[in-house]
Amino acid sequence: MRIEIDNPSRPDVFALLKEHLRNMHELSPPESVHALDIVGLETPDITFWTVRDGETLLGCGALKELSPEHGEVKSMRTPEKLRRHGAGRAVLTQIITEARIRGYRRLSLETGSTEAFLPARRLYESVGFQYCEPFADYRLDPTSVFMCLVL
Repeated sequence: MRIEIDNPSRPDVFALLKEHLRNMHELSPPESVHALDIVGLETPDITFWTVRDGETLLGCGALKELSPEHGEVKSMRTPEKLRRHGAGRAVLTQIITEARIRGYRRLSLETGSTEAFLPARRLYESVGFQYCEPFADYRLDPTSVFMCLVL
C-alpha cells in the first residue's frame, strides 16, 4: 500500500468522492451530511491523501486544520468492493501521524450514529478516539456522533 498526498480532482478519486457524497445523502438527512465536495477539499486548510495498491485506489482521507492545536478527520472513504483490506486504518494512521507532527493537541471527527456507520466508529475507537460533544461549528444531531483523540 502506498499513501500519498493527492488531488481530489483526479478522475478515480473524484469518482470515489462522488460515491461517498451520494452514499452520505442516502444514509442521512441533507442537514446532517457534513461530507465535503471537491471544492471543499481543495482549500488550503485541508491535506488530502489517497491509499493505493499499484494503480488501484483503495481509499482516501483528509485532515482539516481547525486551529493550530486542533485538526479534524474528513472524507474517510474506501470503495465498497475493496473494504476490509486495511486501507482505512492506513490512511487514518497517516492522518494521526501528521496531526502529531503539526503539534495538534486534539483530533476530532463527526460520523453517523446509525448502524451503517458502525464499522467506521469501531475503526475510530480501535485507535483511541472517544465520544465527545460537538466541536467547531457542529451542533447536536441525532444522526451524528462526535469523537476526539487527545494527542
